[in-house]
Amino acid sequence: MKQNSVLVIGSGGREHALCWRLKQSPQVSQVFCAPGNDGMAQDALCVTLKSAEEVIGFCKEKNISLVVIGPEQPLVEGWADRLAAGGVSVFGPSQNAARLEGSKGFMKKLCKKYSIPTAAYGFFTDTVSAKTFLDGQAYPIVVKADGLAAGKGVIIAENRKEAESAIDGMFSGQFGESGKSVVIEEFMEGEEVSFFALSDGETAVEFGYAQDHKRAYDGDLGPNTGGMGAYSPAPVMNATLSNIVMQTIIRPTVEAMKKEGCPFAGVLFAGLMLTKAGPKLLEYNARFGDPETQVLMMRFDGDLYQTLFAAATGRLDKPMALSPRAAVCVVMAANGYPGLYEKGTVIKELERAGKIGGVKIFHAGTQKKDGQWVATGGRVLGVTAPGATIAEAQKTAYRAIDAIDWPQGFYRRDIGWRALKT
Repeated sequence: MKQNSVLVIGSGGREHALCWRLKQSPQVSQVFCAPGNDGMAQDALCVTLKSAEEVIGFCKEKNISLVVIGPEQPLVEGWADRLAAGGVSVFGPSQNAARLEGSKGFMKKLCKKYSIPTAAYGFFTDTVSAKTFLDGQAYPIVVKADGLAAGKGVIIAENRKEAESAIDGMFSGQFGESGKSVVIEEFMEGEEVSFFALSDGETAVEFGYAQDHKRAYDGDLGPNTGGMGAYSPAPVMNATLSNIVMQTIIRPTVEAMKKEGCPFAGVLFAGLMLTKAGPKLLEYNARFGDPETQVLMMRFDGDLYQTLFAAATGRLDKPMALSPRAAVCVVMAANGYPGLYEKGTVIKELERAGKIGGVKIFHAGTQKKDGQWVATGGRVLGVTAPGATIAEAQKTAYRAIDAIDWPQGFYRRDIGWRALKT
């Protein structure tokens, strides 16, 4: 019986995918999104709520059963704590637990204390000690701003000169407050995988995994972006490796956070490197990924409301239900992204493209203006398709993209190439 209302916080493709899947729950009567975007209108009612306090008032007015926080910023700012204190059931970790994403130094220290496999590292709060650490180090080496930097605070330095330049840039304010402290770690070789698990603070269960494409152009060339596409499952992973990740990384982290007095309830998004020595943790995110969420929601077979509510209320006990089918998401971005890009360009034929082969178009940066769709962001659309295989899903996604008329947008034509290489 549909009797629950849900509120999703955020406005991007990740939040659209969550709204879309939550709407399909037999227990959900209404999905709201704050602030959302015009493209979500068929899946959620968008509302303007600018603070945790406004959210609490809205939840009481509308009798909201669950709030799902999408982006990292409100988590790091403590929205989950304030909502919980206001009597609202919320899916998302506390401010203290969100430090797993909000502070790379906190995450690395936790890994060291509890023997969770990750890259060797040093943590620094001044330029001199950071540069001294470079003595005798092998290159390339990775320099990271400690705090949130919108995915831009990681520099791979090929030599000492580049490493010192990265250190100088961070401590001089290149990434604002995020660079007041710095992590320097060894460069790990292997394939990267995005691994997701849910936790209620005590129990952790695997949710699924994907691989994304961060570079702007085909062949993994060009500048880093927030993600130009993703696919799931990732053939480089298997049940054996997943079990290793759960036993050596995810569950030890959940236990460690509990022992540290900041139990983690929400989604643990582990960026992994599959090295010759086994899976190692690159970083943690305290929320679902984007564009990984789009493909995971396409594959999810269960009741998402029931699943997230169980995690939020300490009753997580069932394994996830992901379809054996594959999914591919191709991001369409505005020309110039991730640099300067034009806003307000018209996108045509979205409705036609969305009718192709089970395709779902998730909106990340669009607005309906004078009856037309216009682009308002850098990453604008996530064209997501299912398929029996990665190859089939990829083919369907590109069929849909070819139907879209948007000369001012661009996209990669090789999303999923790692899964298809022979």
